Amino acid sequence: MSVLVIGIGNPDRGDDGAGPLVVSRLGKAGVPGLALRSSGGDPADLLAAWEGKAAVVLVDACASGSEPGTIHRFDAVDRPLPETFGAVSTHGFGLGAAVELARAMDALPPALRVYGIEAAGFAPGAPLSPAVEAAAEAVADEIARLFGSGPCTKPA
Repeated sequence: MSVLVIGIGNPDRGDDGAGPLVVSRLGKAGVPGLALRSSGGDPADLLAAWEGKAAVVLVDACASGSEPGTIHRFDAVDRPLPETFGAVSTHGFGLGAAVELARAMDALPPALRVYGIEAAGFAPGAPLSPAVEAAAEAVADEIARLFGSGPCTKPA
C-alpha cells in the first residue's frame, strides 16, 4: 500500500511553495512506498485525489502566528484542524475548511496526517525563506522515515 503525499501551494508565492518543495524533494529522492502529487489547494481536487486512498499526508504552508519554519503536525481524522490553521490562505479556501468539508461529506480517508509549515511571507515572486526551506527538508525526511521505505537523502 502506498501513502499519498500531497504538497499544497504555489511555488511562485514565497513560502507558499513549502508543500510542493516537500513533494519535489521526495520525488527526487525516489522514496519507495509514496505516491506524490502537488495541488493548488482546490477542495474538489483534494477530495478527488484522496478518494479511495487508505492513507494521505497533506503538506501546506500556514500562518498561525508561530515562528517561521515551525512545523505543526495534526491527525485530521479524529478532530478538526485548529481554527488558526488555514485561516490565512493563498488558495482561496483554507485547508482546514477543505478538510471539514470532506468530513461533512464523509469523504475523509481512513488516515489523514497534516503538516503545516509556518510561513514568513507569501509575496508573489519571492523565494522560500531559509527557515521554511529548512523546515520543508525536515518534513520530507520525516515523511520518508514514517511513511516511506527509507530516509529522504539528497540525490548526488
